[in-house]
Amino acid sequence: MSLRVSEVVIDCADHGAVVDFWAAAFGYERREVNEQYVALVPPAREPGRPPILFQKVPEPKVVKNRVHLDLRGDSMAAEVGRLRDLGATVIAQRSLGTISWTVMADPDGNEFCVSGDTD
Repeated sequence: MSLRVSEVVIDCADHGAVVDFWAAAFGYERREVNEQYVALVPPAREPGRPPILFQKVPEPKVVKNRVHLDLRGDSMAAEVGRLRDLGATVIAQRSLGTISWTVMADPDGNEFCVSGDTD
């Protein structure tokens, strides 16, 4: 099968803070596409790191995302702190058995989850 993820698309009200947040979070480079789209790409198109495309939409986000990113780092606490410093907000702490994660939102309100070793 040749199907693969070519990019992840995230809707946003404005490209400003949300694109800057994700660029800093992932170390991606910003590429202007047009008025509606801004792309973030990995520095060398590293395998397994798809580009992220931000699509400006007129309507605000009003409900929970139906699809979201699950992110994993070496230290959940360190990554949550770093992402908070970049402009994310913590929504909730969750766990299921021995697995735990932090639900966060980017500056535009898009939810994502962070897991990793607990400190």
